[in-house]
Amino acid sequence: MEPLAPARTGPSSPQALPRRYRTHAHPHKRYPHSLMISTTSSTADMVTQGKLEINSTDIVEDKTSTRLGCFGWILVIISLLFIGVTFPLTIFMCVKIVKEYERAVIFRLGRIIDRKAKGPGLFFVIPCTDNFVKVDLRTVSFDIPPQEILTKDSVTVCVDGVVYFRIQCPISSVANVSNAHSSTRLLAQTTLRNVLGTKNLAELLSDREGISLSMQESLDEATDAWGIKVERVEIKDVKLPQQLQRAMAAEAEASREARAKIIAAEGEMKASRALKEASLVIAEAPSALQLRYLQTLNSIAAEKNSTIVFPLPIDLLQSFMTRK
Repeated sequence: MEPLAPARTGPSSPQALPRRYRTHAHPHKRYPHSLMISTTSSTADMVTQGKLEINSTDIVEDKTSTRLGCFGWILVIISLLFIGVTFPLTIFMCVKIVKEYERAVIFRLGRIIDRKAKGPGLFFVIPCTDNFVKVDLRTVSFDIPPQEILTKDSVTVCVDGVVYFRIQCPISSVANVSNAHSSTRLLAQTTLRNVLGTKNLAELLSDREGISLSMQESLDEATDAWGIKVERVEIKDVKLPQQLQRAMAAEAEASREARAKIIAAEGEMKASRALKEASLVIAEAPSALQLRYLQTLNSIAAEKNSTIVFPLPIDLLQSFMTRK
C-alpha cells in the first residue's frame, strides 16, 4: 500500500489560508460568499500592488534618466576645463538666446537636463557635450487637404478644413514624436475621415459646429502625449457631386413651386370671399354700382388713354326702347 502524499502548505492549499477562509469538501455548502469576497479582494490587492510597482519603477526611471554616470561627468569636466582655457573665444559658443515665443530643450550627452525647457532669454550650454532644439510656442494653422469621404447614407462628398494648434509642452514635442507638425497634419486628415464617416449628409451640411467640436476633442486627446494643444478646428467647404447638386436643386425648385401654388390658391380663396361680401353690399344699395362705374372711369382717365370704354347702364336703354 502506497504511503499518503504529504499535505500541501503552499499559498494555494487550504492550510495556508486563514481559518475564516478555509473550505471543506463542499465549499458551496459552507461560506461560499466569503471565499468569493476574499478571492476578489486578493485580486484587487494584487492589481493595486502591481500598479504601485509600475509607478515606483517609472519614478525611479525618471530620477535616474538625468544621471550622466561617471564617464559622462568626466566628459563634462573636460569640456568645462576646455572652456576655461579658451574662455574669451568660447563665450560666444556657450551663451545662447531664445526669443519670447521660443523655448530650448537641451540635451547633455543625449539626455534631457532639468526636465524643463530653457528660455526665454539667455542660457548657458557646454559646446562639447550639449546640443539644443528650439521649439516655437506660437499658434500654427494648416489646411486639411480635400478629402473624399463616404457619409453614413452612402453619399460621396469632398470636405476640407483648417486646424489651429500650438505646442504647450516643448519636451514632449521633442522627445515623444519625431515631427510634431507633420504628425498632427496626418492625424487631422484621418480624424476628419473618421468623424464625417459617421454623419449623414444632412448633419454634415447643417451641424458643422458640432462636427468641428468633436474633431477638436478627438485631436486634442490624441496629441496630448505629444505636448500639443489643438485650439480650433473648422470645416471650410463641402463639395457635392454635380449630379447630386442638380438633384437637390430640382427638389428645392419643386418644393418652392408647390409652396407658391398653395399661396396663390389661398389668395384666390380670400379674394373670392371678399368679392362675395362686396356683391352682398352692392345688392343692398343699387346706387353703389353707379358709384363703382364712376370710380372705374376716374382710374382709366388718370392713365391718359385715348380710348375710354364707358359702361352704360341697361336701365337707360330700356326707357328709350319703351318710348319707341
